[in-house]
Amino acid sequence: MQRVSITEDMSYSRLIHGLWRLADWKQTKEETLELMEYNLDLGITTFDHADIYGSYTCEALFGEALALKPSLREKMEIVTKCGIVLPSKNRPEHKSHHYNTSREHILTSVDHSLTNLQTDYIDTLLIHRPDPFMDGEEVAAAFTQLKKEGKVRHFGVSNFKNHQWTMLQSYLDFPLVTNQLELSAIQLENFEDGTLNACQEKRTAPMAWSPLGGGDIFHSNDEKDVRLRDSLHRVKDEIGADGIDQVLYAWLLAHPASIMPIIGSGKKERVLQAVRALDYQLNRDQWFDILQSSMGHDIP
Repeated sequence: MQRVSITEDMSYSRLIHGLWRLADWKQTKEETLELMEYNLDLGITTFDHADIYGSYTCEALFGEALALKPSLREKMEIVTKCGIVLPSKNRPEHKSHHYNTSREHILTSVDHSLTNLQTDYIDTLLIHRPDPFMDGEEVAAAFTQLKKEGKVRHFGVSNFKNHQWTMLQSYLDFPLVTNQLELSAIQLENFEDGTLNACQEKRTAPMAWSPLGGGDIFHSNDEKDVRLRDSLHRVKDEIGADGIDQVLYAWLLAHPASIMPIIGSGKKERVLQAVRALDYQLNRDQWFDILQSSMGHDIP
């Protein structure tokens, strides 16, 4: 498995396993442990969480499985996120949907995550969404305290535009290490608005959520999806891939920004399909064929 250097002392696996839907998979903790070990055997060592996933249940489900074999912790990198607040029976103190990046909320969220994940530290903590009410000084104070206490090793953001990243970074004495973005051949916003360019400028590899665009590409009759699907099938046949999902992963992997796609499936065969996408290389003609099919017009 390829690895991407995030800091001098930490790297991520090029493909990341996402646990957003872990609660929906209805697995026993033994089955979750088996899936965890399956990923590790394939070289996928980085696992992506957020406090709110599964209405605040997914971290605990993962932690219960990890507790069955605690020695696996040293073989993995755990990423989690905080900052979104959702009303939930599991968090009765939350009365409304909003963002909270206050020092108190970040510290409390991390303590919950550590307990739920049954670990002593988080490898990387991300602010889940840009908060229009964010106080950069408060966030920096929380990050600095967590780093000094050894609860979090590194920090980053998710869904941030360049100006939002720059604002937060200006308050920190250490670098933000990644930006988790929606990136796919279906959703081009972060390619087109300079966000991905900013990652390259900062030499910061981004994580890609929803790399398959939510899955509609496989069955939708929308004009754009049909057009793009034809292009993906054409490239699939040219490179000898097993399916267009592999082409979608390979399209992101080909980009020089060292994009790290997040695999959001609990099915071993889907995870393996994604890993095998690392074997396929797209040339520029194929990469731009897919880009222009998504855009719906020729490049300028």
